[in-house]
Amino acid sequence: MQDSLKLETLGDWQRTHTCGELRATDIGHEVTLCGWVHRTRDHGGFLFVNLRDRYGVAQVMFDPAQDRELELRAKELKFEFVIAVRGLVRARPQGQANAQMPTGEVEVLARELKVLSSSATLPFMIEDATTASEELRLRHRYLDLRRPALARNIILRHEFIHAIRDYLHQRGFLEIETPLLTKSTPEGARDYVVPCRTQHGKFYALPQSPQIYKQLLMVSGFDKYFQIARCLRDEDLRADRQPEHTQIDIELSFPTMEAIFALVEGMFAEVFSAAAGVKLQTPFPRLTYHEAMRRFGSDKPDLRYGLELA
Repeated sequence: MQDSLKLETLGDWQRTHTCGELRATDIGHEVTLCGWVHRTRDHGGFLFVNLRDRYGVAQVMFDPAQDRELELRAKELKFEFVIAVRGLVRARPQGQANAQMPTGEVEVLARELKVLSSSATLPFMIEDATTASEELRLRHRYLDLRRPALARNIILRHEFIHAIRDYLHQRGFLEIETPLLTKSTPEGARDYVVPCRTQHGKFYALPQSPQIYKQLLMVSGFDKYFQIARCLRDEDLRADRQPEHTQIDIELSFPTMEAIFALVEGMFAEVFSAAAGVKLQTPFPRLTYHEAMRRFGSDKPDLRYGLELA
């Protein structure tokens, strides 16, 4: 790297805004942005840098008429360099607003630049329409997770879990964690085992599900509790199985069947609406086991296709 782009620290700079939150109401304000260089465009005198973080993308302009040395430094920026920029928010010139970007009405006229981290040549571009193989993307997982599609999946999972916790908390459920190191119990798959250093020849088992602790808590009087439980099972991969997964574990005492249906259907309806904006109709269609087997030959039929036995 040339001396003009030697790495710096953030120092006393404080990020004032994220890249995705700038709007027309911020025009005239001085801001400090931090993020990754997503794109650069040299328009013959003006240099534009699209700066990205997980909240969105902001356009930063380097004007040689304002600061020629700063613009020359910015020309050396490459994809995925991590930078901090200070500048003034202003409206984009008439006819240059980008309606496809939430921040498309404004841009930041850069006054100061710090290069916090450099980047080697990328093995693939950070964009949704990548042609990189899955093997290559997994080898560079930290880059793959920067792609907007995968970032959205992680954010959606967070929103989903958050909505579940809110729904059950409002109905009097306690969230209780249970230990990951436990004794082996006979279940449907082999246990993963962890050797115990203090007791030679003894092993802990990782839980296939929190079964023992469910029973213990129920008889202890905790009549409503739930857990976002990690489950680990040493079994072969299948379409709907993997060595570890997360399940929503709900326990309640003295329920009726209708109360369970109402709780779970209401949870799915509220969570899908809050986290994904999807409206579900309740009550859900119900089939007895015998009817499902008679009509579809499966106790978990996919009703989207209507392929009934004849």
